[in-house]
Amino acid sequence: MSTALPTVPVLHSEWIKIRSLRGTFGALIAVFVATVGIQMLTAAMIGTEEAGSMGEDPLLAAFYGLNFGQIAAFAFGATALSSEFHNGALRTSLTAVPDRTRLYLSKMAMVGGLAFLVGQFTGLAAFVGGQAFMGPYTLELGSPGTYRAIFGCGAYLALMALLAAGLTAVLRSASAVLSLLIPFVLILSFVIGQATEGVAGYLPDRAGQMMMRLDTSVGLAPWTGLGVLALWALAALAGGWLSVKRRDA
Repeated sequence: MSTALPTVPVLHSEWIKIRSLRGTFGALIAVFVATVGIQMLTAAMIGTEEAGSMGEDPLLAAFYGLNFGQIAAFAFGATALSSEFHNGALRTSLTAVPDRTRLYLSKMAMVGGLAFLVGQFTGLAAFVGGQAFMGPYTLELGSPGTYRAIFGCGAYLALMALLAAGLTAVLRSASAVLSLLIPFVLILSFVIGQATEGVAGYLPDRAGQMMMRLDTSVGLAPWTGLGVLALWALAALAGGWLSVKRRDA
């Protein structure tokens, strides 16, 4: 087996790091709290006003809170990596795990795994909790597309966290990455979408959210969209690996 592959002791050490960093672990919890809380609050306030009050696509509207939860996912991925670039922490980590590739893959495996696990619970809770307030517009668990959307929610959050983590390994600053990604998904994606819908469909947020759409006749197919988001994350992870591999600690 290649020494570059993550091993249990290294993964365990990465879990201890994440658990002990209050900001990082708090961001992971915030993924669930922000997504589910905002979904339920919004559904309770306007969910029964009229059909389409939360969005034209009822299935995507069932994950409205994801727009806020993804920011917490960015924060989780970014802070999990940025901690290595302060006060010589990376030199300490490399003393314990000299193989930079193994260290990097272990860290990313833990970030992605935790984000995916929390994301699955988040998707299920957001859907069930939000639909409890939708009255006559309720979507039942098991309705067309719901299981795909719940899984897609978790996968989306995990890939967004990995996208942020990979970029942080390149830029070595969580604040720089958050300053880049948050406007990108909240502002630039919308502006580009208004100007040219075809190109916008390949942006990471729009492509990934196809997994949560009921109407799949327009734009990328759900699994294709998730694949496009995965390619964005993979590109960021590859850039991060090259940075960790080649730059001084």
